[in-house]
Amino acid sequence: MFRNLDETKLKEKTRQLRVNILKMLGEAGSGHPGGSLSSIDMLTVLYNKVMKHDPKNPSWNERDRFVLSKGHVCPALYAVLADCGYFDEKELMTLRKYESILQGHPYMFKTPGLDVSSGSLGQGLSVAVGMALASKMNNESTRVYCLMGDGESQEGQIWEAAMAAGHYKLDNLCGILDFNGLQIDGKVEKVMNINPVKDKWTAFNWNVIEIDGHDVGKIEEAFNKAGEYKGKPTLILARTVKGKGVSFMENEPGWHGVAPNKEQLEKALAELKA
Repeated sequence: MFRNLDETKLKEKTRQLRVNILKMLGEAGSGHPGGSLSSIDMLTVLYNKVMKHDPKNPSWNERDRFVLSKGHVCPALYAVLADCGYFDEKELMTLRKYESILQGHPYMFKTPGLDVSSGSLGQGLSVAVGMALASKMNNESTRVYCLMGDGESQEGQIWEAAMAAGHYKLDNLCGILDFNGLQIDGKVEKVMNINPVKDKWTAFNWNVIEIDGHDVGKIEEAFNKAGEYKGKPTLILARTVKGKGVSFMENEPGWHGVAPNKEQLEKALAELKA
């Protein structure tokens, strides 16, 4: 699925998707706005301009695969999937409700368009490596994308998977690191410093592309470069702002996993619609 969207239209789409994210979180009364808002620009570009996928045939064998390793930011993914047509947008308002197709973490047996259930931090890249390796062994053209968090990168399993991907030269694998600098307990560098990030991934035999994770033009360019690079997996190191787009949420770790109340939601939506 490729949409003919220029940068202006992509930016407008990310604004509307931010509105949808906040509305569904407000309706649910729980969830994770901070990381959802910091990663939505990358997901929007990925699903509209980069990935091969078909909302009318979610199990299409030739589709590219996506793994949301930081599963708690699924509101962003759900907003994108609904926008692409995997399910009716009205389903967004059922987030986290009993029997809903949109659970609090991705559940592939309920939600159309999901390739893997996720949520236990640190595990997603291992799944993505397995998918990419299988695609290589089967001589398929499938590409695999995996979105990870910076706090999540404190998990040792991330680095085991990174080592394996470099060892097997999985150039059909693209990791995306949502580097907003904050996690639930505060600043990543204070909780468990993961810097120097670029040097570490390079040492694990990855091609690293560092970008502004909110510049849709640079995001698309980075994905295209990743697709052209041969012999190594690529990590897109995206510098982002937690809570991006809502002034009182930006760079505030307290908004990691707290939904806005009615007054906060109205204020946030007014900002986004201004």
